[in-house]
Amino acid sequence: MLIIVLLVLLYFLIPVVIIWLTHLSKTIQKIGAVVIAYVTGLVFGNVGILPNASAAFREILAGNTCLPSDELMTYAEQGLIPGSDLLVNQIAGLQHTLLNVVIPLAIPLLLFSLNLKRWLRLAKGAMFSLLLGLSSLLVVVVAGYFLFGKQIMEGWKVAGMLIGIYTGGAPNLAAISTALNVEPNQYILTNTYDMVLGAFCLIFLLTSAQRLFNLFLPRFSDSHRELVHEQIRLEQEDIDNYRGMLTEKGIPKLVIAFGLSVLIAAAGGGLGLLFPESAQTTVAILSITTFSLAASMVRAVNRLEKTFQFGMYFIIVFSLIVASMGDLRSMFSIEFLNLFFYVMLSVFGSMLVHVFLSWLFRVDSDTTIITITALTYSPPFVPVVAGALKNKDVIISGLTVGILGYAFGNYLGIALAFLLKGF
Repeated sequence: MLIIVLLVLLYFLIPVVIIWLTHLSKTIQKIGAVVIAYVTGLVFGNVGILPNASAAFREILAGNTCLPSDELMTYAEQGLIPGSDLLVNQIAGLQHTLLNVVIPLAIPLLLFSLNLKRWLRLAKGAMFSLLLGLSSLLVVVVAGYFLFGKQIMEGWKVAGMLIGIYTGGAPNLAAISTALNVEPNQYILTNTYDMVLGAFCLIFLLTSAQRLFNLFLPRFSDSHRELVHEQIRLEQEDIDNYRGMLTEKGIPKLVIAFGLSVLIAAAGGGLGLLFPESAQTTVAILSITTFSLAASMVRAVNRLEKTFQFGMYFIIVFSLIVASMGDLRSMFSIEFLNLFFYVMLSVFGSMLVHVFLSWLFRVDSDTTIITITALTYSPPFVPVVAGALKNKDVIISGLTVGILGYAFGNYLGIALAFLLKGF
């Protein structure tokens, strides 16, 4: 019991330390709290701190995360598994429970501060570029599913996760993987491949993309420039700032936001219980997303400060937990080659198709680059790439695309996954 309590404390306190470190070091901040949590979790779960399951126990699990304790006790009494597997199962049960709690709480907090009406009004050019980006992603992910995904165990779930990665990054990936009950190793390896391949893509966007795309795409013109610089500057500067959350002024607002998140999560979970067991988690996640978007339109809710950052805290907790469940020994093997190619096609293929569509519809190079950035790497990367482009006027387009990706990526990813499941 003491081990379980300590584990819970570690899972919720380590992210606090990681966030603190991001404010101490600009280098750590650029790497990102989610990536740091992910790496920490992998180390935590693979250096012997947590007990390892026996081969017999893994065979009995048959792909499940854990088993009912009474059933496992029977196996132990019969001598089919060692007694140490009882603790392994208990820890796995705790991890599974925490994962199913933190995501329903994170989604409302991430969406409360979204001013959906304003973002839908702001940039027509960005909306068109978003449409091109989503179209490119759908074409490539669907094509990749038939090329590689059908050779991957539950490849339809990978397709859904890839939509999540390239519409909202870690938050959408976490939500969709929870909704689809994705096996932890598959989640981790998909995310790992994306981070490695995505790093090369980001370097290209920061260095050579503008010069190359300007050869055949229209250049960004003054007709695109918006007159909302100060509003957008404040928005993008605040998105990754956790300061002020635990102040006398900030805590009451976060308590209110947390209470609303609990109510929305409970309502979504309750609605999910009305459906067959196989669909309950999916219905719950989509319901929570819908209720959260509706709540964001209530001015008093929308103006609660630091709710997005509070939601990201739970995403960091999720990343730490799910990474600690991964088994590095079984991850890097030839059987995952199709998954690697699927992710690679999604990263580079969607960019190529997007650029082709931008050429076809005469979308300028800077808007194309910032849209790819916002969808592939999420809003916090938008000002970084905008700075490299020497064009901060595209920040509004990037934030619009990225924030709408947060809002609608869950629907798109889950819908596509179940559509492909039928093939």
